[in-house]
Amino acid sequence: MFENVIKKTVALPDGREISLETGRMARQADGSIVLRMGNTMLLATVVSNPEKREGADFLPLSVDYQEKFASAGKIPGGFLKREGRLSDREILISRLVDRAIRPLFPSDYYHDTQIMITMISADKDALPDALVALAASAALSITDIPFDGPISEVRVIKDTNGEYIVNPTPAQMEGCTLDLMIGATAENITMVEGEMQEVGEDEMIEAIKVGHEAIKTQCAIQVELREAVGVTEYREFVGDVEDEALKEEVFTALYDKLYAVAAQGIKGKSERKAAFTEVKKAYFEALPEDEETEEKLPLIKRYVAKCEKKASRDLVLNTKNRLDGRDLEEVRPIVPEVDVLPSAHGSALFTRGETQSLTTVTLGTKMDEQMLDSAMESSSSKFILHYNFPGFSTGEVRPNRGPGRREVGHGNLGHRALQRVLPPENENPYTIRIVSDILESNGSSSMATVCAGSLALMDAGVNITGTVSGIAMGMISENDPETGELKYAILSDILGDEDHLGDMDFKVTGTEKGITACQMDIKVDGLPYEVLKQALEQANRGRAHIREVMDEVISTSRDDLKPHAPRSFVMMIPQDLIGAVIGPGGKVIQEIQKDTGATIVIEEVENQGQVSFFAVDKVAMDGAVDRVKAIVAQPEVGETYPGTVKSLQPFGAFVEFMPGKEGLLHISEIAWERTDNVESILKVGDKVDIKLLEIDPKTGKFKLSRKALLPMPEGYTPPPPRERRDRHDRGGDRRGGFNRGGDRGDRRDRGDRGDRGGYNRR
Repeated sequence: MFENVIKKTVALPDGREISLETGRMARQADGSIVLRMGNTMLLATVVSNPEKREGADFLPLSVDYQEKFASAGKIPGGFLKREGRLSDREILISRLVDRAIRPLFPSDYYHDTQIMITMISADKDALPDALVALAASAALSITDIPFDGPISEVRVIKDTNGEYIVNPTPAQMEGCTLDLMIGATAENITMVEGEMQEVGEDEMIEAIKVGHEAIKTQCAIQVELREAVGVTEYREFVGDVEDEALKEEVFTALYDKLYAVAAQGIKGKSERKAAFTEVKKAYFEALPEDEETEEKLPLIKRYVAKCEKKASRDLVLNTKNRLDGRDLEEVRPIVPEVDVLPSAHGSALFTRGETQSLTTVTLGTKMDEQMLDSAMESSSSKFILHYNFPGFSTGEVRPNRGPGRREVGHGNLGHRALQRVLPPENENPYTIRIVSDILESNGSSSMATVCAGSLALMDAGVNITGTVSGIAMGMISENDPETGELKYAILSDILGDEDHLGDMDFKVTGTEKGITACQMDIKVDGLPYEVLKQALEQANRGRAHIREVMDEVISTSRDDLKPHAPRSFVMMIPQDLIGAVIGPGGKVIQEIQKDTGATIVIEEVENQGQVSFFAVDKVAMDGAVDRVKAIVAQPEVGETYPGTVKSLQPFGAFVEFMPGKEGLLHISEIAWERTDNVESILKVGDKVDIKLLEIDPKTGKFKLSRKALLPMPEGYTPPPPRERRDRHDRGGDRRGGFNRGGDRGDRRDRGDRGDRGGYNRR
């Protein structure tokens, strides 16, 4: 047995329990926790290097969440059969933890720190993404690593009954109108992200409040765990060396000059940067060239940066004017364009100030769906959104090595914002891929992606329920040193500089009806709900303005797809006819696709066959649809059909009168006159009209007639019945069941049974 195993439990509002245990696994890490809820188990570890990274001016923190396939009793797909790089889902969960935890480390803690959370047991009714931050924070809380926690995260939904549920099961999430992930300390909200079904601002705030109440109890249990472990103080570390006299000297020399540059309201990013650089360059050139200056130069640069930041923040708080001359609610000039790429299925170029997104929509078939294979699920997605952020968008030289975590996160936000307005899956046969390529960036390229994506969807003819616009909000705040009262300014459509300067980054998207997605990171303590509500209401006004400008270009989806976009048609067929359409080894469906050029996908849906057709033109579409309709059509007794002679026998001909359906045209039904030789009238390949006389109720075989469609000759007398031999005159040779020299056709003619006792073959 392990010694010093400590375990604490905490209950969710509905009574389900979460346990936190330390002392049994991963004991050489600085801190390790095993979290359990139901059968879901997470192992969270944290290690921080005792020595700080030389030359670092930021926190070198990495957060990695990974789901072991063995946790769900699965073996990974692919050639290597082992877990590889993190999936997009794992990256997104890692970002949720990072964004909530990172602001709570000291700003001058420069020690390499690694947090790893691993799902070691899975339970489909206890989703891990809402538990990961709690496990990570608990692992940090039982160490001496300086961390202003604890924190936790919960998921809050609003179900179909209007009830708010914390950490719901997948079944409870079905049909929910709101799905939020909320991160917070016991006192303050630090992170919010989620999607909604066009809800109002008050509903979102209420969900945050419900989540925060649950988080408070989870933070309290971490404090108890820390006390039980016996951690009472943080480790010592060497942070930034401060020189208050030097700081005052720098501020005295530069503050007024930098404030004056900020107050000019220079609109261009490059011009504004050049103006600030000119002031700072003059200051550095005036410094004495001696050893003392050389020694203090890193500290001087840090104070110069702080001085520029404070001057810019003070301008906003004092004058309510911004770096580019706008007032607090003013949105930069917007230029939306659609149909900019002639060969794309849908395209848009959205420019807002110095941020620009070129976005395309491509419509694909069922075969283009994205396959999702993780420990928790194996599924597919018909909606894909990719976001690309090349170096040239900010005038930088940067190697193109695929999407990083930021690109994955921004793409996911755009995906959340737009998926709520897409047509239902049963009304949308297409796989939809949106790609946003950022061509310029100076503030909120993710929101440009949402706006451009909405425009491109409408340009492509995808029937979305409403125009989606998005805006990035910021906030600059400080407490009055005398009264302690919060002084703040909420900024609409923030610049890249304002994102860096501000205390809150809040992105919100939605339609005229309400919010569809949000992402919020708060960098200061004690943000009142009243301020958050004001920010949401201001964002609503900004979204409405952007939407109005977008609607001037295109306000509803086009009536039809582009001429070169794939056409689609869906047909439902009986389940037992799926095999007939596919054919042996896929022969029939492959032949139809080859002959027509259409793509056909067949699925079983609710005990029926759903046949989806995709083609680039009407001719191909109609040809494929007609072929399948002919296969699944049901023959009707008494109906007339055009047929093709497939084979001849002494007793008649086999005629294909519908695709895949053959019947026997007996020799007696070929003509009114007596026919002794089938080949004298019919040949293989002949086209002949026939009438369906009968469908055998037992065998399902078809009896056909040609003579029923021919006029009866005048004075027609039915021919005498064919002579039937006495069975005793058949001779002694029984090997074939007939006289060796007898008429086999007469034998097969008995009872019109045809080939081996039937009327037809299929």
